[in-house]
Formats: sequence, C-alpha cells, structure tokens
Amino acid sequence: MTASPSANRDMASSRIFETLKQDLIRGRFAAGEKLAISALKDHYQVGLSPLREALNRLAAYGLLEQVNQRGFRVPAMHIEELDDIAGLRAQLECMALTQAFQAGDSEWESQVLAAQHRLRRADEHPERVEEWEQAHLRFHRALLASCGSHWLLRFIEQLHDQFDRYRRLAPPNPGVREVLDRQHGELVELALSRDIRAARALLDDHIRLSHSVARGCCESPASDDAT
Repeated sequence: MTASPSANRDMASSRIFETLKQDLIRGRFAAGEKLAISALKDHYQVGLSPLREALNRLAAYGLLEQVNQRGFRVPAMHIEELDDIAGLRAQLECMALTQAFQAGDSEWESQVLAAQHRLRRADEHPERVEEWEQAHLRFHRALLASCGSHWLLRFIEQLHDQFDRYRRLAPPNPGVREVLDRQHGELVELALSRDIRAARALLDDHIRLSHSVARGCCESPASDDAT
C-alpha cells in the first residue's frame, strides 16, 4: 500500500526535524546565524513544505528563532542562559531521579546497567565522538526512565539539548571528563542500592561540574573552564 502525500510529508518533516536538531546541537551552524532556506533545502534534499514544518517545530522547541515571521536564525549563546539551563537541569533531574529510585524495578536496573556498559564501551574509543554522545544521552535517559512522568522527562530532554549546544562547543578538558565518567559508574552503584540522598547529591555535582566546563564556550580562550 502506497503512503499518502500527507503521510510522506509528515515522514519527511520528522526526518529533517531530527537531522537538523542534531546539527544545531552539534554546532554545525554558528550562534546568531540566519539560515538560508534554499541552501537548507538543497543540503538536506528535502521539499520546502516539510522543511518549513521542521523549522517551525525547531523554533517552538527553542533551537531556532523566527525572524520576521518567515526566516529563521540560530539563537545567540549567553552565559546567563546557560546558568539558568544548568540550574533547572539540576532541579528537575534530581526530582526525576528520586521518583525513578522509588518506582524502579529489576527491568529498570537491567536497562541502567546495559546503558552503563554501552557508555563504557564508547569510552574506549574517544575518537568516535558521536557514538559516545549517543551512549551518554541514553545512559542519562535510562537512569531517569522509571520516574513515571512523561512531561518531566520531556522538559529534561529539552533542557539537556539546550545545555549540549554549549557543552559541545566548549574546549576539551580531559581531567574533568575523567571525573564525569567516573561519576557515571558511581550513579549506577547508588541506583542499585537505592541511596536516594547520596545519588541526588552526586547528580547535582555531576551537572554543576559539567556546567562549569560548558561555560568555556562563552568565555575567552585564556579561561581554564573547558570540556
């Protein structure tokens, strides 16, 4: 059975939404850059209608800004915004973590352990940046997955994507990365023992340490804050 034109358009819009979303998070486009729709259409090999639908969705999501109702540009990056995002991440993720610990069952534990294993395997190949990024994202998703609130997870996902715009443009800091990687394993141990208090404190420290590093993208090259 052949898909209808509207179904094909929806599929194309979803595909370009996800592709553009990842490119925006990775920093393919410069902060403040106005996007040329004709160039996007050619680069992503997509029709104008599904492209505009995807751009409007990305603007609603906060990864783009509308200009004069028809154009789009990449949002500027400000350290005050990053500070706000990091603070909200700490609050909401610690809330979700508490609920996940209370509701999590053996299946949740298995998913967390599997996500940790994939992340450790990705750690063995630092040159495969995108593989590590995906494993890292899935680890944090798995840790909070059993919290029971779809809306809470949606807000956290959006904040995580906004945070990553900054983090992925910051200079690398192997020393901090080593600490963050070690904390992933410690979070798993606390999850298995259901030590909510210690896990909340560790997750808060994990986010704030990553935040201090992500600030490097908004500071001068001479700054020591980087990741």
